[in-house]
Amino acid sequence: MASCSSSKSFKLEYAIVKWSSYSQSYPPENIYSDKAGDQSSRWSSDSNNPPQYLILKLEKPAIVESITFGKYEKTHVCNLKKFKIYGGLSEDHMIELLESGLKNDHIPETFQLRNEIDNHHFPCRYIKIVPTQAWGPSFNFSIWYVELKGVNDWESVKTCMNWYHTYREREAIRLCLKHFRQRQYLEAYDALQKKTKIVLEHPVLTELHNLLVTKGHYDDCEQLVSKACQEGLFDQYVSQQDYVPVWNSIEPVSKSNVGNECRPGMRGGHQMCIDIHTEIIYLFGGWDGNHDLADLWAYHVPSKNWTCLSRNTEEEGGPSARSCHKMCLDYERKQIFTLGRYLDASMRASENLKCDFYMYDIGSARWTLITEDTGSVDGPKLIFDHQMVIDIEKQNMFVFGGRILSSSGSDSERSSHEPVFSGLYYYHIPTSTWTQLMEDCKELRSRIGHSMLFHPVRRVLYIFAGQRSREFLNDFLIYNVDTGSIDVISDTKREGCQAGFTQRATLDPELNEIHVLSGLSRDKDKRDNVKNSFWVYDINKNRWSCIYKNENTGQNYWTKMQHVEPVPRFAHQLVYDHVRKVHYLFGGNPGKDSLPKMRLDDFWSLKLCRPSTNHLLRKCRYLIRKFRFKEMAMTDPREAMVYLQTKLAQTVDHDDTDEEKEFQLLATTLFKDTLGDDERMGEDTDYDERFQSRTDLFDMLVNYFPDHMTQPKGNLVDLIPLD
Repeated sequence: MASCSSSKSFKLEYAIVKWSSYSQSYPPENIYSDKAGDQSSRWSSDSNNPPQYLILKLEKPAIVESITFGKYEKTHVCNLKKFKIYGGLSEDHMIELLESGLKNDHIPETFQLRNEIDNHHFPCRYIKIVPTQAWGPSFNFSIWYVELKGVNDWESVKTCMNWYHTYREREAIRLCLKHFRQRQYLEAYDALQKKTKIVLEHPVLTELHNLLVTKGHYDDCEQLVSKACQEGLFDQYVSQQDYVPVWNSIEPVSKSNVGNECRPGMRGGHQMCIDIHTEIIYLFGGWDGNHDLADLWAYHVPSKNWTCLSRNTEEEGGPSARSCHKMCLDYERKQIFTLGRYLDASMRASENLKCDFYMYDIGSARWTLITEDTGSVDGPKLIFDHQMVIDIEKQNMFVFGGRILSSSGSDSERSSHEPVFSGLYYYHIPTSTWTQLMEDCKELRSRIGHSMLFHPVRRVLYIFAGQRSREFLNDFLIYNVDTGSIDVISDTKREGCQAGFTQRATLDPELNEIHVLSGLSRDKDKRDNVKNSFWVYDINKNRWSCIYKNENTGQNYWTKMQHVEPVPRFAHQLVYDHVRKVHYLFGGNPGKDSLPKMRLDDFWSLKLCRPSTNHLLRKCRYLIRKFRFKEMAMTDPREAMVYLQTKLAQTVDHDDTDEEKEFQLLATTLFKDTLGDDERMGEDTDYDERFQSRTDLFDMLVNYFPDHMTQPKGNLVDLIPLD
């Protein structure tokens, strides 16, 4: 593999060689200098009509790894809300490296650029920046500063360039082979393949083409596709399909207090955690609209039963009633830890502002007070709305953010009129010691209402969203727990961690995915556009995707749907069983202004479903038999009708409205007016129609196979310019 991973990344020098336009006072060369305080130090287009662009020529070819955009010290209507980056070895042949956008703020942003094809790095000499939308409607585009980083030492780049030239040559030949086969220039196809010894595709697909397109052996084609499915060749395609969320109400919504003895009551600000080994969910505390709660519950997923482990944990040596605390579980050692709580302003006397820290041993059903006040042993002061995760392997807990509660006397919070936030701490369980890793600082801004997830394999914390005073954050950070390094994720779509909405997040370390359920804002002024939405962040691809968004609003709709999907809310809890791939949601605050004390007690499961390989195999069989039927209808309508009613009907998904309708319309093929034999243009025309139809089917089936096995996606004729 041609790789530059071992080479050091440097700032890449460039010159601006071409531009679409510029305003008289804002020439392109202004982007060479990073002058955040100078409003005139920018390139500004003379128009917002596309295409607007800048083309940068590197001093020498390089593997371009990242691009950084500097900004003006204040928000600006001309900042780029959306843009694209292209790169290549020449101005005329570039590929897309990035599609993204800038936040409208003063903070510079760095984006990773695509620099690999088939797991090999490729070099660029030219970079093209194409603005597509400014933050201000109808405003021209402005770029303040651009910095490129990458690898440009010749030995590394030369290796990648040699591979890239070989790759382009090979792909050109494969495009020719594809074109010759599609046009039935078989002698040219054989001669080129023999001369170059380059294969068009994997032998399995060559055999599929031979059986289907050349011979028309549809039964053998079905067998080959079935075998491919059994051997896992469709797995990659299935993994790339969008999830479909499936909500299930585990228990009916309670309309009265009847039955509350055997299940938790209405609440928000509670905590939940799940033991993935025993499939037991633990729920503790919360606020019922009038009082803090101190009950501890266990829900056994297989039996669908709630068990009350304690009505009042304080009476059993455990924590007092509380809400807005945090809880995490070590499912190897069967221990639950809980830290923090919210106190009403009237309760914030100095003697109450101790951050007690408890551990619950599941096996013995006993609580242990680890310390009365973590703030007195180098840990966090009394906090609420923080985040806490556990590294089970290394026996460390990490606590980040949260608002520090202060007494109503003279304190820093009252004197500054600003809330005080807690930094990043870790707690080593075997030695019972706290260490502060970082204070609230510019590199890692503390907050409340955020998400923090621990990846046990990559050994990093993912921190995103949240709120500081009136500022809603939408940054996305990675903290390496072993090195202490912080990286800012510049993802191509930021909507998954959008600011101002209460999100609940989970992580799947096997799929390398972060799941985010976004719902109601705690800010009453932001509730007009409330929507339930579910986002998935693909860690490997650095990409957000929205798999679900409900655009409906209004009490009547949600009353009707209360057993179908959960109403938007905040102060709820969401846990995830990453072994069985199921989320569980309980309770929360629906934010009803008319019923401010109302809390929820509904309990839901959520599965993210993709089409199975068996579903895909059925679809392939349906396609194969549909095309076979159409071919039969041209020569023997009677036999085709029997085939339609038997073999083809067996493969139809009659629950799929579109597919069922298509199946019903297929019968009309048999009753279309046909020309007499003497009016036909001859057997060659029939053969050409069959060949083209089979080729179309082959192209459809190929889409389900892994990319490395298939013929090139493009077509040779599409490379011919029109001018």
